[in-house]
Amino acid sequence: MSSRPIGIFDSGVGGTSIFKEIEALLPNEHTIYLADSKNAPYGIKTKQEIIDLSIKNTQLLIEKNCKLIVVACNTATTNAIEILRNRFNIPFIGIEPAIKPAALHTQTKAIGILATKGTLSSQLFHETTNLYSNGLKVIEQEGEGIVSLIENGEAESDAMRSLLQIYLQPMLDANIDYLVLGCTHYPYLMPLLLELLPKHVKIIDSGLAVAKQLKLILEQQHLLNSKLTHSNHQFYINTRTDIIASLLGSQYKIEALDF
Repeated sequence: MSSRPIGIFDSGVGGTSIFKEIEALLPNEHTIYLADSKNAPYGIKTKQEIIDLSIKNTQLLIEKNCKLIVVACNTATTNAIEILRNRFNIPFIGIEPAIKPAALHTQTKAIGILATKGTLSSQLFHETTNLYSNGLKVIEQEGEGIVSLIENGEAESDAMRSLLQIYLQPMLDANIDYLVLGCTHYPYLMPLLLELLPKHVKIIDSGLAVAKQLKLILEQQHLLNSKLTHSNHQFYINTRTDIIASLLGSQYKIEALDF
């Protein structure tokens, strides 16, 4: 059981940012990654559509003998993870925007959250925000168009720069000192964000925290792979394989799969 792979799915290539953290922290683990790019972005879909896509991805990963599934998508986590946990007898790890550390450490009492519409409108997001944002100014910004650009290999394009300048300006006007990235695609914006934001603004994403939580759950469930074997990582995408290859490099097995 412990030598079986960890399943990871996202509405495209963004969750590879989570995969990188998992691979670094858990080098013995095997993984299978599903990039549902054909249906990206999830953030503009209805709650039921997001649930249905999440169930479809989960079923495929279970068919591929995964021992645990990481929902490497903020929108899928906030809208569907409880349904997945109730429906499938397998552990799930989800992704939530890292609002808590930003809220606890802000000095200007203003934080920015860049996320998809599906995440910002979800009940789980509102509950988390309300829990930690008392007395703070929270500037929420829907990142419309960002995921599509990243899925087309344009993470550092002029079009992306223009979008980010528009989205970040209200946050800068509010004097934020923390920017929370609420989508697993968004860490690929880091080069542009570092260029566009003042040096004192700290950028937080959930990647490392997710990997640490995954390790904890694997240990608790006695699912940690202790065999010192060469890890095997498989990537499946239902659109272009070159986009994942451009983000990860050519050392991984990437296949086109219609799912």
